[in-house]
Amino acid sequence: MSELRYRPDRLVATLDAILRRSGSSAEEAAIVAANLVEADARGHASHGVCQIAVYARSLELGHLQPNRHARIVRDEAPFLVVDGDVGYGQVIAKEATDLAVERAKSGGACILALRNAHHIGRVGSYGEQCIAAGLIGLYFVNVVSRPLAAPHGGGRPRLGTNPVCIAVPGTPGYAPFLLDFATSAIAANKCRVAASLGKEVEDGLLLDPEGRPTRDPAVMFTEPTGAILPFGGHKGYGLALACEILAGALAGGLPALPENLQPGRVVNNALAFLIDPNRVAGPEWQTLTDAVLDHVADTPIAPGSDGVSIPGEPEALHRMAAMDRGIALDPDTVAALHRIGGGLGLDVTVLLEG
Repeated sequence: MSELRYRPDRLVATLDAILRRSGSSAEEAAIVAANLVEADARGHASHGVCQIAVYARSLELGHLQPNRHARIVRDEAPFLVVDGDVGYGQVIAKEATDLAVERAKSGGACILALRNAHHIGRVGSYGEQCIAAGLIGLYFVNVVSRPLAAPHGGGRPRLGTNPVCIAVPGTPGYAPFLLDFATSAIAANKCRVAASLGKEVEDGLLLDPEGRPTRDPAVMFTEPTGAILPFGGHKGYGLALACEILAGALAGGLPALPENLQPGRVVNNALAFLIDPNRVAGPEWQTLTDAVLDHVADTPIAPGSDGVSIPGEPEALHRMAAMDRGIALDPDTVAALHRIGGGLGLDVTVLLEG
């Protein structure tokens, strides 16, 4: 089986139609559809179109509620606590970040605790909101769902793929710095795609259900499941655990403990820090940042390497290619679009082909 490519606008139209038929308002459907397709365009397919199957199941089980909005629970500068009432995370996190941006622009900083949102998607999109407002953003996120990642030294999954995002506005010499990564060594969706294509993954990424190293991605979709290792050994594990404490225990009051896990349930909590850099330093911070990035970018290229890149550059290049060549979807994701859309009375072939 091979991947198929589709125009981004047709994917947005297809997802928009599915979401509206599933009960979302036109505004909500547009936000979620655009967010999912943008994730694929930027190379974060694990948070892209494939998630529509997860959302459909969550809707069926009552773990996702359409047309909810960010609800302020506490607003005492610099602290802002927002509840998502298990609404679409792309809407909730966008609205929560907008609220935090307003407060950071006014007071210089905002500490945002976001709780009880359904899957918020690519965390980098909220970093981009901060960048657009001229703010620095740091996001720590936990995932309350089927555990996927083993702690360093462990042989069974105990944590989610808990992502971290750090966003810094652009400078005269460089585009914005956007670091957005999961704390697991590989995304679960990449395992799913590899398994559907009959491919193995690289060494050092997975454990089988007995805790032994394996290259077979199918172990993540059996019972009992295997586990994904943290990236960087104890360092990635430490970051994942920090996300669980900061986002799950502190911000959300919902860490990924067994008693909080239910089939089909996906909840994201986040603790975010938004900072106006101009309240910390004068404009010289941009000059110094350019000097740092110049120094790093000028590093001699290692043999066999493509050279040094700055966080955010690979995603920008991937997006340019996707706009030109289309977005690649694996066969399972295409089949899910037809199954879900067809079940809602939509002609998915017509929607995809325009």
